[in-house]
Amino acid sequence: MSRERFPGGLPAGSPAPGTSFTDLLRSLDLAPVWEASGSEGLVRAPEGTTVLAMRYGDGVVMVGDRQATEGHLVAHRRIQKVFQADDYSAVAISGTAGLAVEMVRLFQTELEHYEKLEGARLSLDGKATYLARMVRQQLPMVFQGLVVVPLFAGYDETSQEGRLYTFDVVGGRYEEQDFGATGSGGRDAKSYLRGAYRDDLDEPGALDVALRALIAAAEEDTATGGPDLQRGILPNVVTVTVDGYHEAPEEQVAEISAAALEAVR
Repeated sequence: MSRERFPGGLPAGSPAPGTSFTDLLRSLDLAPVWEASGSEGLVRAPEGTTVLAMRYGDGVVMVGDRQATEGHLVAHRRIQKVFQADDYSAVAISGTAGLAVEMVRLFQTELEHYEKLEGARLSLDGKATYLARMVRQQLPMVFQGLVVVPLFAGYDETSQEGRLYTFDVVGGRYEEQDFGATGSGGRDAKSYLRGAYRDDLDEPGALDVALRALIAAAEEDTATGGPDLQRGILPNVVTVTVDGYHEAPEEQVAEISAAALEAVR
C-alpha cells in the first residue's frame, strides 16, 4: 500500500487498528477475491495431493509429497506443499495448487500483521480458527471444482505441546489427537499411521514413521509422489518444537527415505 495512493493517510471509514489485514485490504478494494464466475463447468488446474502431520514428544512433524497432478497427468514433480506460517506453526496444502499457495501467503501476512499490531503472537487455536475462516471464504470456488484443504500444525507455547488441525471444504476445523492427513492419499497415509503411530516417539522416530506413511500412500495412490532418490526429489519435511519451525536436512530425509523404500521392495 503506497504513500502515493493515500498521501494523507487511510480513507475515512477504514477499519480501526486491530482489524485483520484482509479486512483492511477489503475496505480499500485491494483484497484478493475468490469467486466463481459463470457456470461453464469445472475449471481444470494442477492439484497438490498428499500432506500429513503427527505429534511426537517434542512437538509436531509435517510432511508433504512434491507432486501435483492435473487429471490423470503429472503437472509438476517438485512443488512445495509445506510452508512456515510463523515462528511456531506450519501449514500444508492440498487441492488446487495456485489458490492454495495464494491462501498460504495471505495467511502468513495475516499472522505477521496481527503480531505487529498486538505485540504478541496469535494463539495456536486462534491461528487455526482464522485459517478455517479463509477456507470458508473460498467456498464459491468449490462449485467449480477449485478446492483448497489445508493442514495446520504447530507448537502451543501455552500448553507446551504440539497440536494439529484438519479442515473440510466448508471451513470446518477439527483438532486431531495424534495425527492427520489430507489430499488424495490422505486415507492411505492415515491407515498406515493407525498401526505405526506411538505417543513415545522421539524426533528421529517421528520422521521415520511420517515418511513411511507418505510412502505407503504413494504405493496405493497414483497421484501421490513418493521419494524419488534417483532424481533427487524428496518430500518436504518440517518439525515445530519449543525451538520453533525447522526444516529437516535433505541428507536426513534422503537417508530415512532410502531405508523406508528398501523395506517395501
